Formats: sequence, structure tokens, C-alpha cells
Amino acid sequence: MAERECSSTSCTKESCEGCPSKQSPQSFLVEQNKFSNIKHVIGVVSGKGGVGKSMVTASLANMMASQGYSVGILDADITGPSIPKMYGLHGPAPMAEECIQPIYTKNGIRVMSINLLLEDEEAPVIWRGPILANMVKQFWSDVAWGEIDYLFVDMPPGTGDVPLTVFQSIPVEGILVVTSPQDLVRLIVKKALNMAGSMKIPVLGLIENYSYVVCPDCGKEFKIFGESEIDALSEELNIPVLGKMPIDTKLAELADGAFDQAENEYLLPAENRLMFL
Repeated sequence: MAERECSSTSCTKESCEGCPSKQSPQSFLVEQNKFSNIKHVIGVVSGKGGVGKSMVTASLANMMASQGYSVGILDADITGPSIPKMYGLHGPAPMAEECIQPIYTKNGIRVMSINLLLEDEEAPVIWRGPILANMVKQFWSDVAWGEIDYLFVDMPPGTGDVPLTVFQSIPVEGILVVTSPQDLVRLIVKKALNMAGSMKIPVLGLIENYSYVVCPDCGKEFKIFGESEIDALSEELNIPVLGKMPIDTKLAELADGAFDQAENEYLLPAENRLMFL
């Protein structure tokens, strides 16, 4: 027997109770670990690789930790994890009460990454999409994060299985889109924004990396990747620019295991935005 369709002329409040068409949309959110209490989840995304997304993630984590907040980084870039290397972290991550425990950086940031679970951290992760996606879910459900004010999710580049899984499975409050001043920036950013829009994830702002390089002798700025389009794109999309990062050799040096010492003043607008969530 076919299910009866709802009709504004035939249905009453009483008759519609339990009606299939009245059911809420299916939620794919995964329950967080029982030892976790996470207030804000921020995704850091990019339309392509190589734009410094992980450096932005780690910089923002450092900034919020320096303000006294409890901070974590979920490294969702399973096939190209870089967060542990930046902080000089090594596994294996400890287990307690059947839960995975995050590893702490020297400045108190809790980190979970596939590299902290592998016996050989240099071994490639050659997994298909569904397995990658399930691992990210486990970083949310099986890791005992504890009390966290801000959890930053370092996403893999693009709009594939893992970003989709993060947006569906984890209650992401908003995303920051990292890009660089190149000709394809408009197309690349719009792909990321369209994906976020389709998943109803708010875009908090745009961050541009490699904006310029400062001459160490004369202090003059050189835009080696050409003129930026980020401001025009920001105006077109009505999304604020929350930082323009130059090529900074000091940050690059610290990213080789000592990033807990990094202070990234170029992202102060992003820090201010996060504090008012």
C-alpha cells in the first residue's frame, strides 16, 4: 500500500503526527567521545594543495592557546599529514580507558594525526576514500580530547571524500579558506565555497598566503606571484579577508619541529574573528 502524501487540505495536526514526510532530515553527525567536551570546531580548508593551510592551522592554534584557551588540532589530512612534524611530535599516541589520547605540544595544544598512530611515520598511507573517511570519524569519536575551547581541523585540499565526511560527521561551526595570489584563485576558492555552501557550513573568512616577500636589505615588498585578487574576491562574495601572510623564512624554519615557538602576527584579524564566535 502506497504511503499517503501530505496535503494542506486533507491533513490535520493530529493526522500528520508520525507522517514520513514530517520526519527530520537524516543526520550523519557522529557522537563525540564521552571524554570530550568541544565548544568550537573550525575547519581550515583550501581548494588546492601547497598554499600553507597547515601553517595557518598551526598558527591560529598557537594564537588561541596564547590567549589562554584550551586548543586542539585534528589533522584530517590523512595522506599528507604535516602537523606532528611541525611541532616535533612522535607517536605512538597513548591509550587509556579504551580511548586514544591526543599528544600535547610544548605549548599545550592537543594533537591527533595519523602519523601519531603509525609504527613507521614515513610509511605512505595508501587507502581508498571510505577508509580515509572512517579514520577521520574515529579522530572525533575515539579520541578523548577532554575540555576544548577551539578544535581546528586541518583539512586535506580539494573537495573529496574526507572534506565531505568532516562536514557531514563533525559539527563544524565555520571554515577559513586559505589561498594564494595566483590566476586560478577565483575558481579554486569558489569551488571550496560552493562545497561549504551546499553543506550549510558558514565561511568565516579568507586568508591569503605567499602574498609578498620582504627584501631583507631594503624592506621593500615584492609580489612574486603577481597582484592579488583576494580583496576583489572578498568584495564580490561578501566574505572578509582575515589575513595576508608573506613568505616568512622565520616561520618556515620553525615549521621544522619547533612551531610551538611561532608567533604569526599576520593573522590577528582571524584571531579576533574567532574570539567572537
